[in-house]
Amino acid sequence: MDSSVRIVVKCPSDALSLTNRAVISPQDKFDKTNHVRVRNSMGEFVFTAEEHSSVKPGQVGFSLPQRKWAKLSINEKIEVSPCQFDPKKETIGVLVVEVDFLNKKSVTPESYDTKKMAVEFNQQFSRQAFTIGQQLVFDFPGRKMLGLVVKEIEAIDPASLSGKEKPKKPSKLKLGVSNPNTEVIFEKAPESSINLVGPATRSGGRQSIINPDWDFQKMGIGGLDKEFSDIFRRAFASRIFPPDLVEEMGLSHVKGILLFGPPGTGKTLMARTIGKMLNAREPQIVNGPEVLNKFVGESEANIRKLFAAAEEEQKRCGINSGLHIIIFDEIDAICKQRGTMTGGTGVHDTVVNQLLSKIDGVDQLNNILLIGMTNRRDLIDEALLRPGRLEVQMEIGLPDENGRVQIFEIYVSQMRKNGKLGEDVHVKELASVTKNYSGAEIAGLVRAAQSMAMNRVITASSKVEVNYEEAKNMRITRGDFEMAMINDIKPAFGVSSESVERYAMNGIVNWGQPVSDVLENGKLVLQQTQESNRTPLVSLLMEGPPGSGKTALAASLAAESGFPFVKVCSPEDMVGFLEGGKCNAIKKIFEDAYKSQLSCVVVDDIERLIDYVPIGPRFSNLVLQALLVLLKKNPPKGKKLMIIGTTSRRDVLEEMEMMTVFSTHIHVSNITKGEHIINVISELDSFSEDEKSTLAKKLSGKKLWIGIKKLLVLLEIVRQADMDVRIPKFLTLLEEEGGLQA
Repeated sequence: MDSSVRIVVKCPSDALSLTNRAVISPQDKFDKTNHVRVRNSMGEFVFTAEEHSSVKPGQVGFSLPQRKWAKLSINEKIEVSPCQFDPKKETIGVLVVEVDFLNKKSVTPESYDTKKMAVEFNQQFSRQAFTIGQQLVFDFPGRKMLGLVVKEIEAIDPASLSGKEKPKKPSKLKLGVSNPNTEVIFEKAPESSINLVGPATRSGGRQSIINPDWDFQKMGIGGLDKEFSDIFRRAFASRIFPPDLVEEMGLSHVKGILLFGPPGTGKTLMARTIGKMLNAREPQIVNGPEVLNKFVGESEANIRKLFAAAEEEQKRCGINSGLHIIIFDEIDAICKQRGTMTGGTGVHDTVVNQLLSKIDGVDQLNNILLIGMTNRRDLIDEALLRPGRLEVQMEIGLPDENGRVQIFEIYVSQMRKNGKLGEDVHVKELASVTKNYSGAEIAGLVRAAQSMAMNRVITASSKVEVNYEEAKNMRITRGDFEMAMINDIKPAFGVSSESVERYAMNGIVNWGQPVSDVLENGKLVLQQTQESNRTPLVSLLMEGPPGSGKTALAASLAAESGFPFVKVCSPEDMVGFLEGGKCNAIKKIFEDAYKSQLSCVVVDDIERLIDYVPIGPRFSNLVLQALLVLLKKNPPKGKKLMIIGTTSRRDVLEEMEMMTVFSTHIHVSNITKGEHIINVISELDSFSEDEKSTLAKKLSGKKLWIGIKKLLVLLEIVRQADMDVRIPKFLTLLEEEGGLQA
């Protein structure tokens, strides 16, 4: 059917009149479009066409509102031609319509919910052409017939989905084509008695996916710009385009996203705020444990209820169905690996099966987006993680420095606005010293600093009182944040300062060149880890006799490294663990290290970790194999890891082929010279100058073999003795301990 003359006739039926489309004969069908441009003496008008066999070739049926709008008369000759739309420029993002009763004499006081009206409007008129001033008939089920007039049209901006920049101001259109996500705004006609309730300026139905006013900072989300950008690109970009264009491309929408990462990084916060960011139907937010029910079949029924609305709408509207978002917090609670649960009920298995069938079963749904959140991705059934289900798997990691700046700005903005933030508080400085703090920990740090400031204006005597005059002038200062970091809030994936300080409790006693060499070589390895991009994994083994100070040196190097994550893996923390429990504990330490950009793990006393004893000999092969794997495993891309191991049995590690796992070895020796002991005495100030001179003469030329740890114990014993017997007592103890030979 090319451009030609047609005759205007009445619409064949009331049902066709409610479609607000021009009705044509199937023989007059257009090949490439279902929109027509009508020209008469009054101008040009665009309609969406509908085929019906009751219309004869050469005729076009119009309803009364259409004829009134286009000023068409029955049997009038009009020129009809095909009309094409550019989906990138002429797709409607926002449609503003004026609403009133169609029959002014038939009015009712009952209210009309604009939110429900918008849903119904999009279902009835998806992919339909609209023009400014166009008159429509709208049949809202169960209510009086309504008359609508198109007042304003805004084009959608597909570029807004990139998430890299805020959407541009939408352009105005004279005409365009709607889509299932068009935002419909209902406005009450002047002097109309219709009672509109609900969000009159925001329909809340299936509309433009991205709210043009979204702002991460206002929503309380910081440091997740890239993650949100990726979510928009993968999950929402395909849904912004008209369904027919998506169908032509053969494109399938993403049905599931899995957000995983350490606790406190913003996964649940994202769930709470995603409804504000999207102009879609309000998401269903479900906590995993809430689905489970003790009665047989109820857990599976709860899953089916979540998808019921989406199923009903897809059956009724097909590809024009809107997007239904279901958010599962703690999804690992119900989607554990099938066959791993103890007991005979198998409830978890059937729940997983039900969920799989709903997402991607035989009768699959294409109008849903499932967002799962967990910090234990390893627990989730692998069938749920394949493409077509939870296809996009995104790690929400610890925020970098720029992300921490954004998060701090969110939590201090109110204080700054009201003059409660001290002038010495600088957000960038706080962000630089809070390495490896999660978003939740930063929020806790701000609360702790506030409590420090409030505590200054509280007086506690016989009763607790608040000095309200001082409270008015209260400021949260830099010192409050510093005290909060020291005393209250420490990062879960930060420096394990207590264990590091415990192993290097007395500091490092530099008794001679051997210690200086160890420290110098260790610092070179630290520098390599920090600066080299070719070696993301660097491992150092400190081996030497018992008591030579290996653990203290390793802990000291780790503490001085300045790495945001430092953890000690010690046999002391695993007393009583079975083999499996010990392997899991060691594995968790390394997995925590992988979450940080720069990490250091001290694996202390390796022969004790693997339960080696010379009697037998006996050791734990399970723990040994776990260590061999973890010590050689490279951290994830973009992360760096340094491992410092210590052992007193180099021969044992050589037999077990562990020596080759470490990239470099450093020998830590015992004290072998008398001047080394004098250096220790001088540094600790254990004897007077005369006593040191006497000891230097007696120890000159003597052979020694004693560890620094044992020597420090002997010096503390001698310190308690009387002045006149300290030197002979010290020499006797050295001989008895085998550290002094003639």
